[in-house]
Amino acid sequence: MLPPVMGGLYAIIDTDGSGRRGIEVVDFARAVIRARPALVQLRAKHLRARDTLELLRSLRVVCSEVGVPLFANDRPDLALLAGCDGVHVGQSDLEVADLRSAFPSLKVGVSSHNLEEVEAALASRPDYVAFGPVFATGSKQDPDPVVGLEALAWVAARVHGAGLPLVAIGGIDLERAALVANHAELGAVIGALLPNAGESLGDVTDRVRALHSRLGGTT
Repeated sequence: MLPPVMGGLYAIIDTDGSGRRGIEVVDFARAVIRARPALVQLRAKHLRARDTLELLRSLRVVCSEVGVPLFANDRPDLALLAGCDGVHVGQSDLEVADLRSAFPSLKVGVSSHNLEEVEAALASRPDYVAFGPVFATGSKQDPDPVVGLEALAWVAARVHGAGLPLVAIGGIDLERAALVANHAELGAVIGALLPNAGESLGDVTDRVRALHSRLGGTT
């Protein structure tokens, strides 16, 4: 179950990004989860289904130890098999109504990139709406156009008015975290979690804690 009030860092473990850095995914994920972000998602766009399931099951154990909800990206079937809390879907994935019908135990989050998609997401009543990219991002091969803080503020009013939490996505780092925290309960981060050259996994945990705090989370 998700906590009734979420706030802070939505940490996304991206297997493509960690692979490009030569990082062992499970060790990296443990370092992230050790800092107790508000929520963790596994994004494994190019892994085989069985490898993704094995990884989700490993992360499920670590997340359960510290009480952090775990979401799978795109794959509700694997989320269910791994005992995840929810699934995050994009505009080309399954509809929320179909997910609710087939996978009633899973929470559902939806990505949106413009105002029309926000309205469609609100009509489907997911557990949260994600909106962005707020800033330019290098974590996707074909990113959507940058929406900016002004659009984020407008969407925040709309989403909160509908009684749902908002996740800001795209290009969020330590310097920009406070800007999105003014509007969104959660800030989704991928690239800024990864260690730079010479940094240890302990440095990753410290960075995650700092991001969580600047995004309004409590530890």
